[in-house]
Amino acid sequence: MGFPPGVAVRQPEEVSRARRWTRDILRGSPLADDAELIVSELSANAILHTASGRAFGSFHLAVAVSAQVVAVSVTDDGGTGTAPKAEHDQEQDAEHGRGLGMVSAIAHRVVVHGSDHGHTVTAELFTDTRSGGHPC
Repeated sequence: MGFPPGVAVRQPEEVSRARRWTRDILRGSPLADDAELIVSELSANAILHTASGRAFGSFHLAVAVSAQVVAVSVTDDGGTGTAPKAEHDQEQDAEHGRGLGMVSAIAHRVVVHGSDHGHTVTAELFTDTRSGGHPC
């Protein structure tokens, strides 16, 4: 599943559209609120911290749903010399660096793939907490 297939998200206002789309896809799921929050953080990070926020930049959103997992992936346009990473030791009043840490605290697993040309951050929420995850 994509957002919608073949369409890139270009404007900061589209973060709210991405949240609504995620909520619609996961309607009735106990993981919908967590997934919506994760989409909001990852999408905003793409716009604020990568070339996705530039005039012709975009980010791509994918939501995959199975009986065992909900996986949310946001791919940015790159343009930074570093990969996204969670900053766990940030001061509470810090304005930057806490979003991916929050995603890591909510999700059961977060994986970052990519290069200078773009990064994909995937957050997975497991539906069955008996598999070693924490409840959402």
